[in-house]
Amino acid sequence: MLVSGGKPFKIYTVALGTEPIGAKQRQGDHKTPEGIYTIDSKNPQSEFHRALHLSYPNLADRERARRLGVSPGGDVEIHGLGAIDEIWPMVSVGTPVEIRP
Repeated sequence: MLVSGGKPFKIYTVALGTEPIGAKQRQGDHKTPEGIYTIDSKNPQSEFHRALHLSYPNLADRERARRLGVSPGGDVEIHGLGAIDEIWPMVSVGTPVEIRP
């Protein structure tokens, strides 16, 4: 859902990783992080079309992984075909992203 001025203005259907149940906890678990992140870069040449890179792992993600003795992983992106072309010009670096179950 894209929100502007505190109001939703566009809703999209999304597809998650191969293990869509539960939040990402470690590198290679194929899960999607849950929480609040920001778009920290945009990659127009991504192998997955265009990609919006998320600021995962955040401090809480790194701390959880440290307690588990694992790497939190990284390089998490919003990407894809079609709808990302519409989203791309509307989203700038620094845009907040909330991912929740």
